[in-house]
Amino acid sequence: MPIVNPSRARIEAFARETPDDRPIVMVNLLRFREQADYEAGGPGGTGRAAYLRYSKAVVPLVWEVGGQLLWVGKARAGVIMPEGEAWDEVALVHYPSRRAFLRMINSDAYQAIMHHRTAGLSDSRLIETRATRLPRWLLGAARGLLRVKSWFSPKVGG
Repeated sequence: MPIVNPSRARIEAFARETPDDRPIVMVNLLRFREQADYEAGGPGGTGRAAYLRYSKAVVPLVWEVGGQLLWVGKARAGVIMPEGEAWDEVALVHYPSRRAFLRMINSDAYQAIMHHRTAGLSDSRLIETRATRLPRWLLGAARGLLRVKSWFSPKVGG
């Protein structure tokens, strides 16, 4: 079943789950409607155009809580995913903490623009991620293996 916005219960559960002040990156998987669906009427156009209106308004709100848009790209091919699942776009957004993200989505300014997101999307996923520190010894071993491999690899163009 397509999901565009989280329920209030899900947001409350998210806020209770190990709240902390460590940085997070939210992975956004987005599928656009062919035509925007504004329940009470609206500017119309494509789903992508409605989502673009949302994007232009949300970026300053992300900055306001100390966040940053890291990357946006067109989803091209799903290598591992259920048959028939497809996404149009993927976005990665950094927040300094889970609290900062919650502060943004609970703000009046965010609530005022959310209708563009709802009108533009037919389905979405929003996944919180946190960087995992790799042990220094593992990183050093990987660098060493790459150096050794380069000794035996044919040189390109030479």
